[in-house]
Amino acid sequence: MTQKVAVLGTGKIGEALLSGMIRAGWAPADLLVTARRPERAKELHERHGVTPVTNQEAAKSADTLILTVKPQDMGTLLDELAPHVPADRLVISGAAGIPTSFFEERLAQNTPVVRVMTNTPALVDEAMSVISAGSHATAEHLTHAEEIFGAVGKTLRVPESQQDACTALSGSGPAYFFYLVEAMTDAGILLGLPRDKAHDLIVQSAIGAAVMLRDSGEHPVKLRENVTSPAGTTINAIRELENHGVRAALIAALEAARDRSRALASGNG
Repeated sequence: MTQKVAVLGTGKIGEALLSGMIRAGWAPADLLVTARRPERAKELHERHGVTPVTNQEAAKSADTLILTVKPQDMGTLLDELAPHVPADRLVISGAAGIPTSFFEERLAQNTPVVRVMTNTPALVDEAMSVISAGSHATAEHLTHAEEIFGAVGKTLRVPESQQDACTALSGSGPAYFFYLVEAMTDAGILLGLPRDKAHDLIVQSAIGAAVMLRDSGEHPVKLRENVTSPAGTTINAIRELENHGVRAALIAALEAARDRSRALASGNG
């Protein structure tokens, strides 16, 4: 049986998900989209061949609803959807910080809900999507969510209690690396390099280091030690990083991100 999937509130991440699903073999005719602006809906149809619908139409006709609106808009969307979503629909939330119970309380009894925290590398099919089941979601529902989000990167199942920590690490994670590259580029300029050359050196070094971490199976400490020769340049740089408390600052930063995710979940926006 053909499964129809609707993406509601289709922004950049939602569109990346649609594009990835089509490349993975989903038929555009089975993909529905909603957008706040009619011109955006028309654009999605022209670009991907997907069908623009209203939120109510999506709720009635799609087997799976993927809600990608901003967290502060989710309550309003659920108020609109609730009268039209049968209890056998799978609802997937892509909103940071909102627990599955928030959806279960507002939708029909026993509605299966799956919570997914993805990140912006979905735009280049390198997302890290973290998936958690709500009270009524089965292993089959989780597998279906993995099939969808696996089209734009890697997926990982975790208990919902770990979602705030995952949001801090991978949801916000790309920003930390962009921040690091920005700082290293400024350092390269200070050291006398043109900005474009400093940028190219750092980005390729980052890509190479990430592939080594992914493919070598080595602990990051071992890989770092391989670069760190006695009395060399690297150990002098690392000493300064430790002197300035970079490790402690990163730990504190991730704790702050986790705490903010918890605050969003409790409604303290």
